[in-house]
Amino acid sequence: MVELPADGRQGPAPAWPLLPDIVLSTRRDTAQRKADDLELSLQEPELTARQRATLTRKLDAAREEATVLTAQLAAQERVEGELWADLWALPQAQEWERQKWVREVAQYVRWKARAEQGDLDAAKEARQLGDRLGLSPLALLRLRWKVVDAIATAERQLVKRRTSGRRPDDPRATLHVVE
Repeated sequence: MVELPADGRQGPAPAWPLLPDIVLSTRRDTAQRKADDLELSLQEPELTARQRATLTRKLDAAREEATVLTAQLAAQERVEGELWADLWALPQAQEWERQKWVREVAQYVRWKARAEQGDLDAAKEARQLGDRLGLSPLALLRLRWKVVDAIATAERQLVKRRTSGRRPDDPRATLHVVE
């Protein structure tokens, strides 16, 4: 078993390695351009009342879509930043760093942020990546990682050092030092 420190990884999180969410950014920009085009179309003097009403409904829908996508991007960016910092303070982060899993952790963060906004497919991906990263007790067991208390580890090492010169049948070999 690989022992991970209970107090987690020390130090700042690595730099964020992923590009901004290109798909959501493109959808937002497309919706905004559509709204701009519809606004221009509404200024045509030859429009009938019916055409004007139709264009107004389409304009409202495009503005709403652009606003929702803008809010999603902002929320995703905020959640990604918070989750990224939180994850790199976990005990598992010590192994992620050792194994250079920075991008894998970032992918998990991206999917998890989308999942928190209600994307069911993203939730499925986040769950699978979370298992691979050791973010559940069962996943820790599969990876053969164990979170240990630093004090308990130090005490075990102290006892091991004190008893290393004794014979195995010595009754004092099983005694533990208690403060």
